[in-house]
Formats: sequence, structure tokens, C-alpha cells
Amino acid sequence: MGIYKDLGRNPGVFRVLVSQLVARFPFGMLSIVMLLHMQHAFGDYTSAGIVLAAQSVGQAISGPLTSRLMGRLGMRRVLSVTSIICAALLTTIAFVHLPLLIVTSLSFLIGITTPPVTPAVRTLYPRIVPGNQISALFSLDAAAQEIIWVVGPVVAVFVASQFGTVAGLCVAAAFMVLGGAWFISSPAFDKVRIPKARSRFGAVLRRPTVVIATTVTFFFVASFAAIEVAIVRAFAPAGEGAGHASLESGIVLAVFASGSLVGGLLMGHRAVRPWSLLLRVLVVLAGTLACLVSLNIWWLATVLFIGGMGTAPTFAAVSSMIGVTVKFSETAEAFGWIGTGQLVGVATGSAIAGIAIDASGAEGRSSSRADSSRSRRSSRPRPPDGSPI
Repeated sequence: MGIYKDLGRNPGVFRVLVSQLVARFPFGMLSIVMLLHMQHAFGDYTSAGIVLAAQSVGQAISGPLTSRLMGRLGMRRVLSVTSIICAALLTTIAFVHLPLLIVTSLSFLIGITTPPVTPAVRTLYPRIVPGNQISALFSLDAAAQEIIWVVGPVVAVFVASQFGTVAGLCVAAAFMVLGGAWFISSPAFDKVRIPKARSRFGAVLRRPTVVIATTVTFFFVASFAAIEVAIVRAFAPAGEGAGHASLESGIVLAVFASGSLVGGLLMGHRAVRPWSLLLRVLVVLAGTLACLVSLNIWWLATVLFIGGMGTAPTFAAVSSMIGVTVKFSETAEAFGWIGTGQLVGVATGSAIAGIAIDASGAEGRSSSRADSSRSRRSSRPRPPDGSPI
């Protein structure tokens, strides 16, 4: 812990860390709220998966572009404009019922205008701490961001279940604007300016570390997106209409993220060695594979906590690799491409999971078998007077 305490001696580090977490908090709740909102509006998970996929594709396209624009127009200007437009689009989807094609188009625009907070903050980090503390700061960031995925799903499910999905989308939009304003006002922005890259757009993809990082995180995040949609479906309340979710789904996802938080604090700051990335990915693989054994809430919480312990350390290893192998003028674009890989992974995982759940249930078995126990519980016979047996 002494390593993390030393980081606090650098002025403004913790303000940047906390403010960017608040600015990114909507993305911890947005996928679930959007999933529930779309299912409520259209009555199936396939439509919801398509809308989420469109948003992710938009983010995938915008990631490298907005990251490169920060070098030309300035980080504050790009972050301000995208935050306002993205929040306005979210509010429109929340209050106006539109056909699926139009909603999908708006969701794509939400992705295009997603504020590039992650590339911005990971470009700032190497300039606000000494070189020997960069690895520790990336590790702390990777661990701290799991707070988003611990609290976000719980907040999303609670607000959606108690006040409706419209309120959930409005809460996400408010966090985006207010958190973004706090982050943008950080004095660290006055000290750092991204120089204009001299190489052409996309040239950074020639670097093997960028290609490896993008590929690994694509498959990594695709699996998480599929798990998230499946858990929401697995714990959907029996007999409820479309768009309802149970608190259990938020709790299981929060436990998954909690494992990542713990793993990041315990292991993420360690030096990255040739086999570090593979070993950390294998920890996640073991935990997620075990989900196929049972959909019992205690089992899922346990195995996903174990699998989660490798998540933050993996992302920390990826960030450290980019920080030491890519020129500063290309760092933001490199993180933008990695973000693109992750978001294409979300699109792929969400879309495939939505179709698979409609066809075969949350566990991947036949839908009739997956839902049989729920159907039996919801259709228990009652005596003629209506009193419970």
C-alpha cells in the first residue's frame, strides 16, 4: 500500500483519478439500463442486443477519431462537446418512444459522441507522475475503475426496478455531464497538451503491442458482455413483464467487479513479465468457464469473484505495455484503438448473447428446459377461492 500512498504526493493525481471515475460511471450502468429499456419497449432481447450493438459500434468508430482530435482541438473542447451531445441523445431515447430503426440510429450516434475520457486520462497519467510510478498508477486506475462496475450495475437495477428505465437513463446522462465537467476542470489539463501526431491516422497499428492489446481486450470484453446479458436474463423475475430485472442480477455483476477490484489492488502493480498477460487471462477464463456448471446465485457469485481477480491486472498490464512502447503523441490514438477493440467486443458479445438467450435460455440449453422451473413456479395450482396452497 506504500506504493499507492506515494502517488498521493503528486499534486492533483487523486482528483484526476476520482473525477474521471465519476465521468465514466454512466458506462457501468448504461448497458443494463439500455437493455431493460429496449426490452420493455420492444418485448425481446434480440432488439435490445441490436440497439446495444449499434451503440458499441459507434463508440468503436469514434474512439481513435476523437482521441486524435484531442491533439488538434484540445482535450477540454472535445470532452465538453461530446459530453453534452451524448447526454442529450440519451435523454431523447428515454422520453420519446420511437421505431427500432430510429432508436438504433440514435444509439449509434450515442456511441459516436461518447466522451473519450479513458484515452484522455491515460494520456495524462504519464505526465503527472514520475516514470517509476506509472505502473502503480495504471494499476490503481484499473482497480479503481471496477468501482464503476461494482456500484453501477446495482444502481442501474435499483433505479430501473424502483423508478423505471426512463429514470435510469436520466441518471446516467446526469453523471455524464456533471462528472465530465468536474474532470475537465482539473488543473492537470493546464499542464498537459497532446502534441499533433506526425504519422498518418492508423499508423500506430503497426506496433505489435497495440495489435496484441486490441485483440486480447476484444475477446476479453466480448465475454463480459455476454455474461452480463445472460445474468440479467437468468434472474429475471418470474411472471413479470418485459423490462423487469431482479436485484440478484445487479449483485452478481457487482461481485464479479469486486473480484477485479481486489485482484487489481493485490496484483496489478507488479512488474509485467513475458508471461504475465497470459497468466492473468487464464484466471479470468477459469472463473467464467465455471459459470456453465450452475446458475445458482451463490455459485455464480463465487466463481465470478475468482475470475474477476484477473480482470484489473490484465487491463493494467495492457496499459503499461502501451505506455512504455508508444510515442506520447500517439498514446491517445493507441488507447482509442484499444477502446475500439473492446467496444466491438461488446457489440459482438451483446448481439450474439441476445439471440442465443431468445433461442436457448441464459445457460445455453434449450429455452424450454431453461425456463421450465420458472414456469412451474409461476403456474402452481391454487384452490378455487384463490388462497395459496
